[in-house]
Amino acid sequence: MVTIRPAEISDQDTVWEIIEPIIRAGDTYMYAPDSSREKMIALWFDSEKYTYVAEKGGQIVGTFFLKANQPDLGSHVVNAGYMVHPAYRGQGIAEQLCRYSLGEARSLGFKAMQFNCVISTNTVAVRLWQKCGFEIIGTLPKAFQHKELGLTDALVMYQWLD
Repeated sequence: MVTIRPAEISDQDTVWEIIEPIIRAGDTYMYAPDSSREKMIALWFDSEKYTYVAEKGGQIVGTFFLKANQPDLGSHVVNAGYMVHPAYRGQGIAEQLCRYSLGEARSLGFKAMQFNCVISTNTVAVRLWQKCGFEIIGTLPKAFQHKELGLTDALVMYQWLD
């Protein structure tokens, strides 16, 4: 059973343990593989974000954030980022994070959710987001510098929440 709760400052070290191997891989997030802990924690726990963690058996196994995708007149659309610790993949945690985040986004007053850059080669994520109700609404040709594959397309995915 996974429990999801707002992240606390005391969670930062454990969240970094999730973030670090994912960004070092250089195949799913825009963040530079050599990004520092300080940079990534500052980004993930930014004051304009709602940051959450997922716990299983007393361990933090995943995290996500919600934030307005754009300021002012675009602030009704939320953006999100999700990460699951590599040791806990394949257990349905990402889907639980996504479905929980959709409810949180609604309760926070957002009307839609948009993923700006889902890397096209991350087929597991693309299928999961589609399963959770997202549509591919655009392709950004060669928008991502994949660590192994070179320039790769990124997808824009969207879901109306209202």
